[in-house]
Amino acid sequence: MTDVKPREVGGFHINSTIFYGSLSGVVFFLLYAILYTDQAAQVFSEGLAWVNHTFGWYYMLATVAYLVFILYISLSRFGKVRLGTDDARPEFSLISWAAMLFAAGIGIDVLFFSVAEPLSHYLLPPELAPESREAIRHAVPQTFFHWGLTGWAMYALMGAALAYFSYRHKLPLAIRSTLFPLLGKRINGPIGYLVDIAAVIGTVFGIATSLGIGVMQLNYGLGIMFGLPENLTNQVFLIIAVVIIAAFSAMSGVDKGIRRLSEVNMLLATGLLLFVLYQGNTLGLLDTLVLNIGDYVTDFVALSFNTYALSGEQAQQWKGWWTVFFWSWWIAWTPFIGMFLARISKGRTLREFAIGALLIPLGFMIAWMSVFGNSGIELVASQGLKALGEQALNSPQSTIYTLLEQYPYVGLTTAVVLVLAVLFFVTSADSGALVLANFTSVLPGADSDAPAYLRALWAAIIGAVTIVLLLAGGLNALQSVVVIAALPFSLVLFASIAGLYKALAREVDGQVIPKRQAMAFGEDWRQRLHATLKRGGKVEITGFLNNTVRPAVEMFAQELRENGKTVTVEQQNIDSNGACLTLKVQWRDELYFVYEIRPQPLFLCHEPLSDTRSTEVALRVFLAGGKEGSCLAGYQFDDVLHDLVFEFEHFVQIQALTSNDNDPGYTIVPDGRLPDMA
Repeated sequence: MTDVKPREVGGFHINSTIFYGSLSGVVFFLLYAILYTDQAAQVFSEGLAWVNHTFGWYYMLATVAYLVFILYISLSRFGKVRLGTDDARPEFSLISWAAMLFAAGIGIDVLFFSVAEPLSHYLLPPELAPESREAIRHAVPQTFFHWGLTGWAMYALMGAALAYFSYRHKLPLAIRSTLFPLLGKRINGPIGYLVDIAAVIGTVFGIATSLGIGVMQLNYGLGIMFGLPENLTNQVFLIIAVVIIAAFSAMSGVDKGIRRLSEVNMLLATGLLLFVLYQGNTLGLLDTLVLNIGDYVTDFVALSFNTYALSGEQAQQWKGWWTVFFWSWWIAWTPFIGMFLARISKGRTLREFAIGALLIPLGFMIAWMSVFGNSGIELVASQGLKALGEQALNSPQSTIYTLLEQYPYVGLTTAVVLVLAVLFFVTSADSGALVLANFTSVLPGADSDAPAYLRALWAAIIGAVTIVLLLAGGLNALQSVVVIAALPFSLVLFASIAGLYKALAREVDGQVIPKRQAMAFGEDWRQRLHATLKRGGKVEITGFLNNTVRPAVEMFAQELRENGKTVTVEQQNIDSNGACLTLKVQWRDELYFVYEIRPQPLFLCHEPLSDTRSTEVALRVFLAGGKEGSCLAGYQFDDVLHDLVFEFEHFVQIQALTSNDNDPGYTIVPDGRLPDMA
């Protein structure tokens, strides 16, 4: 695999390596699952057992590390860094933002597990006596643990890294960009593309798992309302129907379809929550909610490190089917939700972003799981509704419907659950299709989205994978695949931690000052002065050109090539002072943008008529027509990139404002070369 130029397909550019590499991986898996269904189901099951036995301890430690890191950067000196330029402000209101991250990050699974999981922990706890008072007390806090801070920390971590590198450093909105401080320009080579391919494949399987779980619940609800039988055939048709709706929603974009559906979702879910709270034992549920929060806070550290090493084989299996599965599920969804969070979070500070992404959904999840979970446990433990307990263990998709049957207006509440299921289904699929399309195409900027029909294509692929996984073994196959697929990507999260910390430390310590941003948005002069004092020291020109300047120029050139421009980068020795590096971009016909870097003697006096020269040499930029640009003395890698963007932006603006190609600042010569300046 090489760093190739993206191909143009249907009028837009895709990153061919990532698109076709990801598609090949998904197609290979589909063919394997279709042609060797029984063998695939066995392989998935054995893979799950192997990961749980071999890496269960690793998942426990890794998830704690993710949480500790995101809390650290949000509460430390890094928290004030803004995800974008210093004057950027959020695009979406807090309510719209919270609704979108909740609907995309949780999805239909909140309906599937809200009653079934607490009941399962009450009936079959890993270390306590089943159906005991202790089991009642710990069932809901255990559910909080699987749906709480730890999982949202993974989303916040990836979202913060993507938004920071994309909106603040103008790198592509792709997972590989988070590794830039570690890999440099190699993020646009095989290593970076492998990371993005793994992210795409993991995202497809993660979303497919959620949709596969959700369609079972949707099928059951339609059976109650309309008598639709529960079988694979109907589930396949339901997936196709919902994916078609999701494709249209994804094509309408973030601000229209996805935002509006997310807001409706949150309103309906809140209404259903308040209904159950009011119709149930209201005061008892509120008392238990407070108790559950206290137990979750006090037991959090113990739960985070509990590997059930001394609790026997049954507890180990429980850990695999619950905790390890959930941590794998969250990790598999991390590229998808992380990119979606980044896409909707431009302009927020790191502190605002991280605290909001951790606490806003956590608050709703705690209220939802406590009210529904404790209501279900009370019906089984105190009112003798044993059928509900059996459903939690054998057919969890039916539990929320059975719970609502115990309250008035069952027809209305069942219809609300069905609408919620469809909306959650659609919002997960449409936001997933949008993210996958953005992952696999070349965008003009982080605020842009891929073309509508590429989003529709990915919606169809998600549906196809979900159908195949259901045919290959139902829920067990879905859970097994997501656990296996998440393992390699957990290492990418650690690499993103290293990259984000390195970049933040350099920026906050003043080692990297985005030049264009400093000039345009009035960066504090004391910070710039201190950064300048830290950068003192003589730099060897040849090494500086080869190790800092040229990699920045090459990265800039590659970005332009991926956007369809013809770009050349040439380096040649010109005299005893060193080499000359020339970037030439064909704008149209005989019009070129030229950015040439030459070693030049430093002037000791800046009087207009002075020609007093130093014996020291520095790199200076010359533009077309001999116009002088910046002196690169003291520049870092990012500074060179910002200077390139500034000069190119100026060039483009001049061309847009003039009615002809004769710009006195950028003289056009026949082949785009600079005139002799000797």
